[in-house]
Amino acid sequence: MDASRIILTPEARAKYQEELVWREGEKQQEIIEALQVARAFGDLSENSEYDAAKDEEAKNASRIAELRAILANAKDADEGDAGIVSVGSIVTLVDGDGVAIEVTLVGTTETDSLENKISNESPLGHAIVGRGEGETIEFLTPSGKRRAYTITKISR
Repeated sequence: MDASRIILTPEARAKYQEELVWREGEKQQEIIEALQVARAFGDLSENSEYDAAKDEEAKNASRIAELRAILANAKDADEGDAGIVSVGSIVTLVDGDGVAIEVTLVGTTETDSLENKISNESPLGHAIVGRGEGETIEFLTPSGKRRAYTITKISR
């Protein structure tokens, strides 16, 4: 993951900072305690508890490094013009049949299809960035289907 290309909303930055604090504090302490308990079982060469704790320690260290890189290098989403779609915008789109959907444009690390949070790098996200209310956009879905929507509302 190239952290320099990631754009974070204020909510995502806070979430990542919170996770980093947890991993460096409470999570790290849990791992240390698990290692101490596993060492007490004796022979480390055939100690599955010790191996599991060491694996967890490595995964935690890797995630800490990833979080630090994201937080240090990612750009913050700018507030931008309220009438122009940018990362952090909530956009209402209407298709040709009059069916409306509401999506929130987020950076790639925040994407969540269950909450209609789409990446600014997705086909739809890329098509609506920089556009305004009343504009009709067209894009190709990953399956090759052409879709068209009209932007009817932009908010933050």
